[in-house]
Amino acid sequence: MKLVFLGPPGAGKGTLALEAAKYYGIPHISTGSMFRVAIKNHTPLGEKIQKIIDSGALVDDETTAALVKERLTHDDARNGFILDGFPRTIAQAEILEDFCRLDAVINFDISDEAVITRLSGRRLCPSCGKNFHIEFMKPQVEGVCDNCRGTLVIREDDKIEAIVKRLETYREQTFPLIEFYQNKKLLITLDAQPAPAVILENFVKLFPLKH
Repeated sequence: MKLVFLGPPGAGKGTLALEAAKYYGIPHISTGSMFRVAIKNHTPLGEKIQKIIDSGALVDDETTAALVKERLTHDDARNGFILDGFPRTIAQAEILEDFCRLDAVINFDISDEAVITRLSGRRLCPSCGKNFHIEFMKPQVEGVCDNCRGTLVIREDDKIEAIVKRLETYREQTFPLIEFYQNKKLLITLDAQPAPAVILENFVKLFPLKH
């Protein structure tokens, strides 16, 4: 199973990718974590990425694709993988086609309102790193961490203005991929509104394990 997960920030792609990867025994490949690993290991690509990030620029399509291509040669990706965060643009999707044939692209369908509710309600304890949510995972005392009694904060990118900006960027860059993969008969739309356990159940029905 060679899959790509598409969807706006807050759609739950990462959560489902982790669960599905465990269930199917295939790697969840996230470009964000690959950047971090390459930088930490001081690989030639990692050093190139570090320079780009330090300059404040976005990592270009060719560099990102080279990192993905290299990652797909690892043994654990032989029976398939879930790509999360790549491709983000049509240009990246076209590069990906040069070295990989996908089985399906899952589009996580969720309204902007639901994304804003999910992300703007998140709270983080800067002291111990524990996460909460004002609706779905409330702390026992409002604004106070259950774990270490630290004061909970809203991360900068969970502020409403930042979420709206991230959604706009997604619409501009990544939304065109939906049509791109629809035309290639690879797109499957998954309702991303329910709870993660329900989404996983629906996902597994689409891709039953072959014994």
